[in-house]
Amino acid sequence: MNKLGKLLVIGFGPGDMEHITKRALDALAESEVIIGYNTYVDLIRPLLNGQEIVRTGMTEEVSRAQEAVRQAEAGRKVAVISSGDAGVYGMAGLIYEVLMEKGWRRSDGVEVEVVPGISAIQSCASLLGAPVMHDACTISLSDHLTPWETIIRRVEAAASADFVIALYNPRSGRRTRQIVETQAVLLRYRDPKTPVGLVKSAYRDRQQVIVTTLEDMLNHDIGMLTTVIIGNSSTMVYDGLIVTPRGYQRKYTLGSAEQPLKPHERLRPEAEPWSLSAGGAGEAAAAPAAARQAQSTAVLERPEQPLAPAAAPGPAELAAEALGRLAAGGRLPEDAAVRWSGQAPPVSAAASGTAPSHGKPALFEIGVAPGVGNKKFSARQMALLADAAGEEGELEYTTDHQIILRVPCADPDALVARLQEAKLIIMPVGDVIKVKACDFCNLEKDDAVPVAERLQVALGGLSAPKETSIALNGCAMACYGAVLEDIGIVYRKGGYDLFLGGKKFGRNAHPAQPVAEGIPVDQIADIVEGIVAEFKEKGHPNERFHKFFKRVGVVGGFRHEDAPVTVEVNPVCGD
Repeated sequence: MNKLGKLLVIGFGPGDMEHITKRALDALAESEVIIGYNTYVDLIRPLLNGQEIVRTGMTEEVSRAQEAVRQAEAGRKVAVISSGDAGVYGMAGLIYEVLMEKGWRRSDGVEVEVVPGISAIQSCASLLGAPVMHDACTISLSDHLTPWETIIRRVEAAASADFVIALYNPRSGRRTRQIVETQAVLLRYRDPKTPVGLVKSAYRDRQQVIVTTLEDMLNHDIGMLTTVIIGNSSTMVYDGLIVTPRGYQRKYTLGSAEQPLKPHERLRPEAEPWSLSAGGAGEAAAAPAAARQAQSTAVLERPEQPLAPAAAPGPAELAAEALGRLAAGGRLPEDAAVRWSGQAPPVSAAASGTAPSHGKPALFEIGVAPGVGNKKFSARQMALLADAAGEEGELEYTTDHQIILRVPCADPDALVARLQEAKLIIMPVGDVIKVKACDFCNLEKDDAVPVAERLQVALGGLSAPKETSIALNGCAMACYGAVLEDIGIVYRKGGYDLFLGGKKFGRNAHPAQPVAEGIPVDQIADIVEGIVAEFKEKGHPNERFHKFFKRVGVVGGFRHEDAPVTVEVNPVCGD
């Protein structure tokens, strides 16, 4: 049996090389294997010296932890990296959870060392001034692992207790309501002018620091790389910096070298009338010690003192409850949206009669469209969607010419069958293949319609490493913008032009690369299906298609070429 190795769970701070500790540097140097999320590996790559690297996408934390434990048990020194501090929303806790599942013991199991780093609340605070000089808390607004009702209770508790609050994971492309609801709760307890700091990518490239107010914070860009620090009732802004006073001004004269209280006087109860030992009032502070002791005893002996409320179930209990319901064929809580996968989703098993504690069905989510090229919903179809949504559901029209239906639903199979009977296309929502097409000039230029329909049947709704769009234009005008999508197809002169790796949004947005012209009608669908199959097989979790195309170099026999760099020329004004 191999000698057990060692797990080094390393927090490397905000990402700037000057803010990583010496112990973290040494731990990386002594490791044989580096395991981490793609972005984190890229940040510390200059510090590596030939170690084996295992890198995965954002949602693969469990597989990273399991692989780290496996390799350490095989006798290797393994570094598991986290930005910030590994023990603050990092990998340290998950590593221990995986070890606990295996019955690990400190005495004879693999050695574990957690190497601390600078957490986001600290690095961001340093850029804002001194906003966290008094009691503070961190709250993650991500409800992927924690129920939203638990998170918002914590927000309210922190707001009512006047904590300085640091919000992690405040908003993502799909999680947009959480920060809005959080602001609404905070405004019930805090002045609208409460200082707020927004720090994006602290000590990294594209760092951004904004000082704003609680009422104005949502008018600024807030994303997954942003940490939001919200001041308490005493926080102030001075010369563009946020400062939360500790309270020294209560006992000290900050503008004078001569203090009214001598050192031996400063900790007396009468100098701190707000303290517990002073009783909270001058009269209590002056009362004899015996009287204060009698008063305390009387309070402790009162029989009518209410009992403390029962503790709310913790994350582990909630997770176990949810998994138990799924295993038994029951429903998930309604705040867990269930997305249709093209087959019976887990919640359809609710017919077994097992219901959650609050008796409400899960929130069911699907995409609905009248066709691939057809963009026109009939009155009957719209009425059916309105009836399906009812009072508790919602309909959201998207730029992909489909409607997202979200509705509490105990029998998703029956709902899907009703919609399909009305000639509606039903699509999963999330990281799937989406087939889109122009309307073929109101279906007058319909030569390419069969290809669009075949691609929809073969590929529409298939799971993918990341949401991926296949777009088809029915003529060379390409007015639908297929050449900007992940995979673009343009019908021209009896054949098809193929474009790969477009990016529609962001600072580095770019059209797709033209890779082939005049592909015969009987070959285009097979070629696209082969490209999608390769992406599904070789793509990393959460990897967009344009990044995959660049990383692998050749997809479906088509070679990636870097787009030429655009040079901006500032013309001289005048004649």
